[in-house]
Amino acid sequence: MASSSSLSSSFSPSMGFDFDEKPHVLAVDDNSIDRKVMEKLLINSACKVTTAENGKMALKYLGLADGQHPNHSDLRVNMIITYYCIPGMTGYELLKRIKKSPTMKEIAVVIVSSENIPMRIKQRLEEGAQEFLLKPLQPSDVTKLRCHIKKLKNPSEGRLCRGK
Repeated sequence: MASSSSLSSSFSPSMGFDFDEKPHVLAVDDNSIDRKVMEKLLINSACKVTTAENGKMALKYLGLADGQHPNHSDLRVNMIITYYCIPGMTGYELLKRIKKSPTMKEIAVVIVSSENIPMRIKQRLEEGAQEFLLKPLQPSDVTKLRCHIKKLKNPSEGRLCRGK
């Protein structure tokens, strides 16, 4: 579990990624209980998980924080799941920063919210989120997300995510 000022990881420091290995997911949520639930669901679905309690910590982990010069030769994150309403930097702001990065823009970003606001959902999907899920996350949500990770390996499989 992440402490109030650190990242938590469920895997070894070596983060090179081979598609035969477990996908690596960065889970961002300010609520420690929700973060732990998300982490457990992902681990049970054969994912490696790193957690962060806010957007700024996530950016720092990704090498995208202000003043950082990203070196992603060892960092492989296949998906970022972020709660929409987190203090300091919303999940939407995190999404925008990731999608602006030439080295990170292809990473699948999933927004999670407890609010079912159709216009917000539509806007976030149009702005680059791969999915918009409602809290609390369920095992079926994690199963649905795995298709976005497969899409990175084989783009034609990505059509299965939304029937495209």
